[in-house]
Amino acid sequence: MAKKQEIGFVEKMKKFSRAGMPHPHSPNRNVGNLDELPTLEERIERIFKIIKQNNRPANHMIFFVMYDIESTKVRNQIAKYLLREGCTRVQKSIFLADLPLDTYNRMRSELAQVQECYENQDSILIVPISTDYLQSMKVIGQTLDVDLILKNRNTLFF
Repeated sequence: MAKKQEIGFVEKMKKFSRAGMPHPHSPNRNVGNLDELPTLEERIERIFKIIKQNNRPANHMIFFVMYDIESTKVRNQIAKYLLREGCTRVQKSIFLADLPLDTYNRMRSELAQVQECYENQDSILIVPISTDYLQSMKVIGQTLDVDLILKNRNTLFF
């Protein structure tokens, strides 16, 4: 018996579109279960693992993927796709990746194809970023000492 061939991300999203995904009636979104995210400290530690990585391959690119997508079904599929591709979830709709340039280009192309396959007012931003900018990150809103996690703070003894 022939094994069922797994369809790609773009094809799966096109099937959703052809099936007639309903357009949400309310601009207010259900934020989902916030327990799905690791703690803020765990997420920041993952970010700094990327920054502190020794011998990072020269063909790798660090970038954020951020989206504003109304359809819960599309939003969930894109989040799953980004996680499968190796992105780290920073916030509900923000992911950070340190991936080869060819993977970056493929993801950018596939996300653009998905964006075009249904009528929407959504946006997906892909923003390359340097490690210097990531190291200068500031966290606002929760008590968390980023300098302590980074071990950037020095103690002077007199």
